[in-house]
Amino acid sequence: MSGVFNRVIPCLLLQDGGLVKTERFKKPKYVGDPINAIRIFNDKYVDELIFLDINASRLNKEPDYDLIARIAGECFMPLCYGGGIKTLEQARKLVAIGVEKISINSMAIYDLELIKQLVSELGSQSVVGAIDIKRNFWGKEYVYDASKSRLTNLNPQIHAQNLVDAGVGEIFINDVSRDGTFSGYNTALVSSIADKINVPLIVCGGASSIGDMQDVFMAGASAAAAGSLFVFYGPHRAVLINYPDYSIVKKLFSSNAA
Repeated sequence: MSGVFNRVIPCLLLQDGGLVKTERFKKPKYVGDPINAIRIFNDKYVDELIFLDINASRLNKEPDYDLIARIAGECFMPLCYGGGIKTLEQARKLVAIGVEKISINSMAIYDLELIKQLVSELGSQSVVGAIDIKRNFWGKEYVYDASKSRLTNLNPQIHAQNLVDAGVGEIFINDVSRDGTFSGYNTALVSSIADKINVPLIVCGGASSIGDMQDVFMAGASAAAAGSLFVFYGPHRAVLINYPDYSIVKKLFSSNAA
């Protein structure tokens, strides 16, 4: 979707109170303290931050409100949170402690009514429909339920449109096969979804460079999200929280917004 300024968004994963990074949604590696990371990103003029708790839904736990309140209290930029949100009341509590956007993933697979409730209460601009996507044995892409570690039979393009019809203000997609691989975004998948929806599309999974982000914007994304690119540095993947200089980001991407 065009017509909005392209954003570059760190997508950070939480597990047991710490920051971790996965590869293809497996092998979580501890990479640091979330509060320290936020302070670094504050100094870098980051557009927005996404925090996803990778254990909450899988273990049927509520969001860690105390930790999220600390995170929200440190953020100078808009904060999106996902993980363990199953009810409107939980979303209300998150908004009350400073979360601007609520990301719903696994629950959206089975309960579009929750999406509608959140939109009615919080507004479309505060609700993000998140979709994990993975290929089956024959290479066909389907919606993946990370909370149950299983592939569904849902078509990603149709699911994205259903979420938009339910009222979400943005769609977030993550390609499981590219997560943490530095192999570039799945631009064909991005284009196929961007062509079907009329809300901003955030894309994650595979970023290795600024060039990859330019490619994904050309494919129709409104925001390029990344994890490994912003927490690892160099060929040996040393842990180093980083983000492109503000002037570089704006110079590279402002020309793509139309």
